Amino acid sequence: MIRRIGQVPRKDQTYQLRAGAYAILPLQRRFLLVAQITDEVEVMLPGGGIDPGESPIRALHREVLEETGWRIARPRRLGAFRRFVYMPDYDLWAEKLCHVYVADPIRQITAPIEPDHHAVVMSAAEGVHSLGNDGDSLFLARYAGLAGPV
Repeated sequence: MIRRIGQVPRKDQTYQLRAGAYAILPLQRRFLLVAQITDEVEVMLPGGGIDPGESPIRALHREVLEETGWRIARPRRLGAFRRFVYMPDYDLWAEKLCHVYVADPIRQITAPIEPDHHAVVMSAAEGVHSLGNDGDSLFLARYAGLAGPV
């Protein structure tokens, strides 16, 4: 069974499964992350939903490019976690199945395509502290050899 991180699912709520692919991107002893800036700032691993018929690796390449403007190479799967959340942009209660990879950022070829998304570079400690969900923080902490959330 894939580990749940974060909120326990509500018994009175139906959740739709949403698979996604997310990347840890080491960049010169720091990490390339995404800041979504709206009324608040949310820092996250680059990545997102896997479209129907799309492989996780193809989704990872597409999502990283859309959110950061960077091309990546050599993605390697680290693991997965589940989280149960409300997604206001989709008006959807989701069981997010998050596949986490590490990949090499090759170069930035464009500005982020996704509205309000900005590529940011942080140290591992800054990233672990700033990431908006415990699953992202846990995987970054483990990859970087730091203590992370439980």
